[in-house]
Amino acid sequence: MSFPHSDKLDVFMDPTQNLIVIVYVADETVYIDLRALDGDGVHPQAAGPRLFLSTLQEYEETHIDAESAKIKGFGRHIALWRTYLDMWQLQIWDWQCSTTSNCFLSGDLGPIDICFLGNNRLLIVADALKLYSIEDMSRKPQFLACFLLPIPSMLTQCFLPMEPQMQAQQTYTSNPEHQLLCITTFQVDGLNEEIFVYIISTRIFFNLDGLAEAAPIPWNHWGPSNTRIFKHDWEWKVHISGNRVLQAFPVGSSDFGPMHYTLHMMDFSPLAVTNRRGLGRVVKEPSTIDISDLTDSYSFEEAQSLITSLPYVEVVSDREFEVRELKDIWIDKDRIYLLLTNHESDDSSEFSSRLEVIDI
Repeated sequence: MSFPHSDKLDVFMDPTQNLIVIVYVADETVYIDLRALDGDGVHPQAAGPRLFLSTLQEYEETHIDAESAKIKGFGRHIALWRTYLDMWQLQIWDWQCSTTSNCFLSGDLGPIDICFLGNNRLLIVADALKLYSIEDMSRKPQFLACFLLPIPSMLTQCFLPMEPQMQAQQTYTSNPEHQLLCITTFQVDGLNEEIFVYIISTRIFFNLDGLAEAAPIPWNHWGPSNTRIFKHDWEWKVHISGNRVLQAFPVGSSDFGPMHYTLHMMDFSPLAVTNRRGLGRVVKEPSTIDISDLTDSYSFEEAQSLITSLPYVEVVSDREFEVRELKDIWIDKDRIYLLLTNHESDDSSEFSSRLEVIDI
């Protein structure tokens, strides 16, 4: 799939819908093409071959920078996030019904990511989580609630599973109200980098209990019982599928960082304890993370620790991987996938890669 004399900005793929969305610039014009993954043709369910980009609000142009474009999708929705000068804008399409859109959000620049929660809700992830309804695509998203996070972030990313995990836990994971949201935030203090991985039950974003359009909801009112936070001081590796989370945790250390990784698989399904058949460790007790160094450096009065208690069942692998050997990890409903590298020698820059598949 080639685009002569063009610059690709971003690509989104949804194999479950045989969909690939390609954002690129040609002759100073932005194109958003909707294509089928199994061929070069237009997607048969698309309203047209491409989506049309509107001008940025308050600016009379459709300028877009290669480093500022981000495309995401879920079901019938496609969203493009872009920046220009001192603002960002999000445009959302129902790609199966129309190639144009009047559904916009905008704001001041800052660390931001977006996540769809099912087919009718959208989450803007920054220093706070802002929840919107996108049920009516003929107008801008309707604000529902704002959930405060415990500490500010320099960079934020969020992840949702692309596919629901089925089998015995289908009742929970096929419903967007019973899935997991993974948010990673990055803090830098001098030469130290700290990564916080938030595993959040999405039920909190559907059980608002009259909080719609109210004042921002403090972290202590919603976070601890609906979240489990993990802290990493080194390069992090995490992937989610359904209600399962796969993480790589460091083992041992040296002056240059950890020596090895071990894999931890965590099942946050409400049925996990019942169905575990004696496997794994049930974790119900709260976990505590010290953040006093962060609260001091940001000069605001907050709690000195994060306490979270979302329960899960954990299975820890007894196998260890060298840090430079384990490059990436993935999980789906049946298997774990490991991208491993083999170096010719300890000081060699030559290496080969292989994919290892583990049935679960």
